[in-house]
Amino acid sequence: MSQQRIHLSVQGRVQGVGFRPFIWRTASECGLTGFVRNSGEGVTLELQGEPQALSAFRQALRTRLPPLAHIDALQERDIPLRDTEQRFQIEESSGAVTHARLPADVATCPCCVEELFTPGDRRYRFPFINCTDCGPRYTVTHRLPYDRANTSMLAFPLCPVCRQEYLDPNSRRFHAEPTACPVCGPKLQLTDRFGQSLNGDPIVGAVQILNMGRSIAMKGLGGFHLVCDAASPAAVARLRQLKHRPGKPLAIMALNVESIRALCHVSEEEAAWLQRPERPIVLLNKKPEADQLLPDIAPGLSALGVMLPYTPLQWLLFHEALGRPPGTSWLRQPCSRLWVMSSANLSGEPIVTGNQEARERLNQVADVFLLHNRAIVTRCDDSVVSLERRRPLLFRRARGFVPDPVPLTLDGPPVLALGAYMKATATVLRGKDAFVSQYIGALNHPLTCEALQQAADHLLDLTGVAPQAVACDLETGTYSSMLAEHLSKQWEVPLIRVQHHHAHLGAVLAEHGVAEPALGLALDGYGLGHNNGAWGGEMMLVDGDSCERIGHISPLPLPGVGRSRLPPWKLAVALWQTLELGPLPPRLAAQPGAQQLEKQLSIRRDCQDSTSLGRWFGAVAGLTRQCGVETFESEAAQRLEAQAEPAEPLADGWLTQANLLDLTPLARHLCQLDDDRAIASLWHATLAAALADWAIKAARTTGTRIVALAGGCCGNRQLMAQLLPRLEQAGLRPLTAEQLPPNDGGLSLGQAWVARQRLLRRS
Repeated sequence: MSQQRIHLSVQGRVQGVGFRPFIWRTASECGLTGFVRNSGEGVTLELQGEPQALSAFRQALRTRLPPLAHIDALQERDIPLRDTEQRFQIEESSGAVTHARLPADVATCPCCVEELFTPGDRRYRFPFINCTDCGPRYTVTHRLPYDRANTSMLAFPLCPVCRQEYLDPNSRRFHAEPTACPVCGPKLQLTDRFGQSLNGDPIVGAVQILNMGRSIAMKGLGGFHLVCDAASPAAVARLRQLKHRPGKPLAIMALNVESIRALCHVSEEEAAWLQRPERPIVLLNKKPEADQLLPDIAPGLSALGVMLPYTPLQWLLFHEALGRPPGTSWLRQPCSRLWVMSSANLSGEPIVTGNQEARERLNQVADVFLLHNRAIVTRCDDSVVSLERRRPLLFRRARGFVPDPVPLTLDGPPVLALGAYMKATATVLRGKDAFVSQYIGALNHPLTCEALQQAADHLLDLTGVAPQAVACDLETGTYSSMLAEHLSKQWEVPLIRVQHHHAHLGAVLAEHGVAEPALGLALDGYGLGHNNGAWGGEMMLVDGDSCERIGHISPLPLPGVGRSRLPPWKLAVALWQTLELGPLPPRLAAQPGAQQLEKQLSIRRDCQDSTSLGRWFGAVAGLTRQCGVETFESEAAQRLEAQAEPAEPLADGWLTQANLLDLTPLARHLCQLDDDRAIASLWHATLAAALADWAIKAARTTGTRIVALAGGCCGNRQLMAQLLPRLEQAGLRPLTAEQLPPNDGGLSLGQAWVARQRLLRRS
């Protein structure tokens, strides 16, 4: 039969996932000659052989991809034959970045875990074991193409044995860029607070410190963790005191799913998410035993944040703590050892990534430092997710998910968006891909502001994009807006400001590919409105880059302006006075400054009306005995949610007039109750019914069935569990964030989506 030669250009997740080795093996099996290389578009290959062999290759490409690979687009064309080739080979990477994608970090795969605990294996207990199916990717890579020379592994030349594996097509480490071994790879070191090395095996020493009830700062993939014994109340209390984190929940790490069943309810879907290659922190509903066994991990909250080991070093910590059990059967047995695994940062600062930086910033928090000499190129916190109605609800999107893009329906000009003040992220649009950066945090610290700029620069480098516009929030005084303004002038491209809640809803519509007009419920704490108002409980009609505010929740007069964060008791006083209920109840009147606050509210001095649902949550929480003050963001709302039980909505608990949702009838009733659990239960049940009624009436008026829901309040699982079924039963199509957080962590995508459509309309 006559031979044929074809050229294939493959786009998608095809770099850093064993795709080239797979192509080599498959082409060799089919008896084809040619080559494969990483390129700026993704992967380029040429294949020559008989048509039947080429057909077999195409079939393998459709059905036998490596587990982490994913093809988004494939272009094929015939090209002239070559007579000089004798075999199929992997060539050096080439080309400027146009469509290539860098993969996210991946948890240690089962094959590497097996090797890790096999005595006699040359990587036995090697803390940096990985292969083409697992290990660091995004956090160690400077630029594309994804080759070892472009990663922080460049500092570790391969030894002869590792190089042989790297070049052997039959090896799992064939072109595994981060591969290494104890001879040529990174090294562990245990030091004291002054940088002095401690003698002995670093892992042995670290576990000894943990067994003493002390804490360690441990270097991971995207940053450091602060680690202590989660089952030791004294150790947890000490860590909280040193980190100045009195009430905020702490994440824990368990050896396996079975180890957590005594503490939490774990569904099949949740178990699957815990074991996914991304290894996020999964929020699990606590059993009553949880607060007895772990009293200070997530006090007063209904959920516990749990993750499983995802690096070899984390596996080794368990192995050492259990006395180095032989074999691997222990990996599947319930284990009582639980570690607090908290992001290592001081309040308001980004997660620590460098060794010297760790010693300087964590000197008063950690007792020892478990370090290694592989540089972290990009900081990346752990991701946080919960499962609601079997669908993911992301609270923080970072390690394991970034930089995988969110696919878009329509193409358009490239855009950079920089988010807002809270939970900042950056987004770069390239073609039909939206690359959303890892979670950065609140822009209230110079280091966090610097981290946002670094994340944006890194995304632009990885995507090869030259933005045609820069998008940001309406609020001008935040660092993200000032950076956007600076970059738009520097690049001489338009600056497009997008209203906060338009962006919230735009993010949801973008990920669901909605191009038609849709209703939107924007439910959050604060966002600057077009009238300079403090918005946060808005009914909107969104049509691409246009957005009309058609309703809002009844406002509360609040002392302070804008995003001023007020303790719940102050919000409760404002609510009480708004309802004109007379003298304050004793628990509010006893608060220092309550009388002065009443006077300030009565004369409306330095007050601003806010339509924020988040402020309503705070006010209702302030009516209870457990939520008077906050030690972390949204603590009051989370504690209120934890107290809520199933309840019937209050009849006539709300009014809808001209698209105004008036919650004061419900508030009057709640102010008469003296039972915290009753207040929380009735609030959630009636609010869900009220929001559903509001949306259903607006849908009839506007003629749309699509209702997008976004904003931080959409992370309230009690509220959404009752609201979404009501909308569906009314024949509406509610859309929520699934690939990104509903809070400000998804805001930059919405800004970019709106900005792109504005550019298209102008062109």
